[in-house]
Amino acid sequence: MLAQLARGLPRDSPTTASVNTDSSAPTNAPTRSARASIPRALADLMLVAAATAIVFATAARLELYEAFSRWISPFERYQADELPFALLILAAGLSWYAFRRWREAQAELAMRITAETQVGELLAHNRELAQQLIALQESERRALARELHDELGQSCNAIRVEAAFIQRCRPEDHAGIVAAAGRVSAVAESLYEIVRGMLRRLRPANLDELGLVAAVQELCESWEERSGIACVFHSDGALDELGDTRNITIYRVAQEALSNVMRHARAANVRIGLSVASPGHVQLKIQDDGIGMDVAAAHRGLGLLGAAERVAALGGRLDIDSRPGQGTRLTMRLSTEPGQDDNLPRP
Repeated sequence: MLAQLARGLPRDSPTTASVNTDSSAPTNAPTRSARASIPRALADLMLVAAATAIVFATAARLELYEAFSRWISPFERYQADELPFALLILAAGLSWYAFRRWREAQAELAMRITAETQVGELLAHNRELAQQLIALQESERRALARELHDELGQSCNAIRVEAAFIQRCRPEDHAGIVAAAGRVSAVAESLYEIVRGMLRRLRPANLDELGLVAAVQELCESWEERSGIACVFHSDGALDELGDTRNITIYRVAQEALSNVMRHARAANVRIGLSVASPGHVQLKIQDDGIGMDVAAAHRGLGLLGAAERVAALGGRLDIDSRPGQGTRLTMRLSTEPGQDDNLPRP
């Protein structure tokens, strides 16, 4: 029968081998394997039943039990006649042991399949995040290039024009020279503000100049002036020795949260709290009284996604709690010491 089945199967020639590029093949492989295992299990069961029937027929024909009884009768004083029952229990015990190990193997296989599925989802998520970050980086570069060309280019041209005007001025034209110098000074001041704005976008200078608490306070005040939304900031605990990486993470998360409030929340008040939540852990909490959202159905934008990845890279956790019409609360927990971020308590 096996030979007939083997002859019925198509044979691939080395010169006609093909590569299956169908993306659905990995998905259908477990299904085909499961279907193939059913006839295989049935064949194994039939083999066991046939072997049992053959052994029974042979034993009945040769009267093996009577021969075995005569053989062990001289060893009656050692209770050798009880050996079959002990062997029967041993066989049953080994069957039970094999069944238990099989169940454990099945459970471990299911866990591995689940873990592989989760790993695949994480890899897909990371690929999506990487693509979005690359797109954001290119968008930021285009914005900086456009700003450099439009703002800095115009300012430099204005300075060149005024410098050429000063060169052509006569020595006795003191008033014209003073006016041109004033215009150059104004353009230079504008140029300096543009450069400061670009540098602030690339790196918040207030973190280096003022420290974390004062920088978040200044961020809150400047955001309140731009948005017209009341923003209250309070801090509690020793927050000056968190390190540069944690400082910039806390600052960027607060910055992104305030940006989302201004774009989406329609809030009238925002409260920002920065505190030492427990020994060795710092907590940032940002809460607004806006329209809220359904967290389960909401799609996180690139900003919050990047903030969550930034926090996760340090072993911390970013949680969002919101309901429609009840505002939104964003809570970030982070360890103050490297390598101590695992198993953070939930807020």
